[in-house]
Amino acid sequence: MIDLNKHKLKLDYPCSWKYKIVILENTNAKHVSNDIFGERKYSLKESKVSKKGKFKSYTIELIVHNDDDREELHRLLGDHKDIKMVL
Repeated sequence: MIDLNKHKLKLDYPCSWKYKIVILENTNAKHVSNDIFGERKYSLKESKVSKKGKFKSYTIELIVHNDDDREELHRLLGDHKDIKMVL
């Protein structure tokens, strides 16, 4: 089995990157995204609704400029009070 933690991701920056977020059904995904990205251009698309309808997932796509930028955005998404999970 391959241990992916031992391999560094090799990307040519800048590049398009997608994050998947999971939020409560009644949370406004656009407001959450604007809190994090501000004036930065991104796309937001609803993905799925949980079986019982309590959660929704969204795909956020934007241009990242380097590893630090990509990782910082992941951290900001994960730290946001309204986001339950980031993939």
